[in-house]
Amino acid sequence: MSQDRPDAPSEEGTAHAVPGAEGATPGAGRVRRRLLRVGAGGTLCFALLVGGAFAGLHHLRASAPPPPEPKVSVEVVDREGRLLRPFALPDGRWRLAATVADVDPRLVAMILAYEDHRFAAHGGVDPLALARAAGQAAPSGRVVSGGSTLTMQVARLTLPPRSRTLPAKLAQMRRAIELEARLSKDEILGLYLTLAPYGGNIEGVRAASLTYFGKEPRRLTLGEAALLVALPQSPEARRPDRFPARARAARDRVLDRLLAEGALSADEVRMAKAEGVPSARRALPQLAPHLAEDLVAERRDLARHATAMDGGLQERLEELLRERTRALGRGLSAAIVVMDNDSAEVRAYVGAADFNDRARAGEVDLARAVRSPGSTLKPFIYAMAFEDGIAHPETLIEDRPARFGAWRPENFDHGFQGTLSVRKALQMSLNVPAVKLLDAVGPQRLASRLQQAGGRLELPPGAAPALPMGLGGVGIRLVDLTALYAALARGGEAHPPVYRQPGSAVTAPRRARLVDEVAAWYVGQCLLGTPAPENALGGRIAFKTGTSYGYRDSWAVGFDGRRTVGVWVGRPDGQAVPDLTGRAAAAPLLFDAFARIVRTPAALRAAPRGALMVANARLPSPQRHFGLSRKEQPLQVVFPPDGARVSLDGAEDGHLVLKVDGGTFPLTLLMDGRPVARVDGREEERRTLFWTPQGRGFARLTVMDAAGITDTVTVRVE
Repeated sequence: MSQDRPDAPSEEGTAHAVPGAEGATPGAGRVRRRLLRVGAGGTLCFALLVGGAFAGLHHLRASAPPPPEPKVSVEVVDREGRLLRPFALPDGRWRLAATVADVDPRLVAMILAYEDHRFAAHGGVDPLALARAAGQAAPSGRVVSGGSTLTMQVARLTLPPRSRTLPAKLAQMRRAIELEARLSKDEILGLYLTLAPYGGNIEGVRAASLTYFGKEPRRLTLGEAALLVALPQSPEARRPDRFPARARAARDRVLDRLLAEGALSADEVRMAKAEGVPSARRALPQLAPHLAEDLVAERRDLARHATAMDGGLQERLEELLRERTRALGRGLSAAIVVMDNDSAEVRAYVGAADFNDRARAGEVDLARAVRSPGSTLKPFIYAMAFEDGIAHPETLIEDRPARFGAWRPENFDHGFQGTLSVRKALQMSLNVPAVKLLDAVGPQRLASRLQQAGGRLELPPGAAPALPMGLGGVGIRLVDLTALYAALARGGEAHPPVYRQPGSAVTAPRRARLVDEVAAWYVGQCLLGTPAPENALGGRIAFKTGTSYGYRDSWAVGFDGRRTVGVWVGRPDGQAVPDLTGRAAAAPLLFDAFARIVRTPAALRAAPRGALMVANARLPSPQRHFGLSRKEQPLQVVFPPDGARVSLDGAEDGHLVLKVDGGTFPLTLLMDGRPVARVDGREEERRTLFWTPQGRGFARLTVMDAAGITDTVTVRVE
């Protein structure tokens, strides 16, 4: 085989001079002729190789399979796209999807300059880079530069792991050509930014930037960008959290090379080298963890869950609850929900004081825990009384000892206030007036109305709604209670909480009517005058507090003209905490939350049409003083019965008849809360009232006597 070597001796072992070739070595002519023959054949082979390569390339591009879709971490983001909480892949890796638009343009430019400056020109495989790599490897017998393009690196990351062999390299080249045939350059860059390894279980530039710098890679310093360029070359050996010196050295080599190539200036490199290198990993964002888990469980087919949340507000409120519950001690936790009044979108959702605090069951979502609401349902009792026309904020009511069957409710302080206005009774959260009004409205009717509006009430098995529910004898969730208060804020129209951005794959829930607009406005005006907690400015937030029996739960829910905030404070295990009241524990948190939301709360809605803003003396006579309960002095509508259908065809001159039994004159008839008829006579035949329907549909008819006793029926006009 020695004849194939240009410098090999002849077969005879003797050197012969080539005629006409001065200084030629013996046998050189023979060697030259052989080289010429080999060169001619090599040229032909090279031409055939190039032709075959082009034919193969055309075939690869035409038959390229669909581009890979790597699995990425599920993300929950806020309304601005800010990451709230990512979820690791099943194998524990963090891999956040990234595009060129997600990354600082300077980082992209540095990656291309360092890894593949001909990226825009080649089709996946760069022959010049391969030739350079082969030329550099030949003299030394080792790899000096790899010759891989950025597309080939992406191909390697999308293929099953293989050793560094020639077949593996050819497979990468094939996949790179296929990628170029199917994807744009930006899409290939996006795959690299998503898949590049950064040490440990961190993959992709976003996960790396969040882990090492605590921020998204949209705005990076030059030193940070250079470190992210260097790490994928040897991710384990250069991990900053384990080998910060190696990471710094690798970063500086990137900077030096970019300086040598003219991509950076000397001043830029000097300043970048002066930057420190992170020596520890940071935790990835974990905002709204409870809600994030619920949304992901609801739609496991989505990789990105776009919420209506405000990430900045969420972060501030989580910190607020950690601070306040730490100060309260005694194993207390808290939850808070913030809703936009107009859209019902949830802007913040803190399910516990600290998700990672196992001592306080931080993983339990207390915003969805069923708890006793204390007095926080009272505003809805008053709203229905206002809607029925049996009371007005200026109506007088008695706060005196009263018995309802075997039950004698008492106020929180065990005292009584005597005669006072309904407005004051609500502001002082008195129990006896609330129970009297609930007795008139009907506990079953109140429960049905709340349920229809989205307030999921929990009663003991087999139990029916009764009067004690007005003082907390029922279970409810903070998120539902907040939504009910938001309905009052928006004029009585209820809407379930909206967690996802409009246009998401989840169908928007329907709206329902809780109470009419006038009744809702009356309640808001009453609650606006509730005394504020100590050191807080009152008269700007309409709010109500509540304390459950045994001091187990404390509540505060309030709203301004734009948002509604609900707060719960208590122990996750439901144990009693002495002196834990809504006013002392939850109300200060409510006002602190509003302070972290907005500097000045927005004004409540303007008075709607039909609102009566007069003193007690100018109210209709039946509304001046709320009387005794129906059980003690009955008043009954005997015709038409509740739920009846009445026909306009049988109306005389357009008037329909309503007959009453009992009651004290004068009698007033209200249709949908508005007075429409009155009789002053005392003869039996004068207990008939006439009314004119507004059209076909449902009508609510309420009769009130001089003592304020009422009875109500709902009929359907056909």
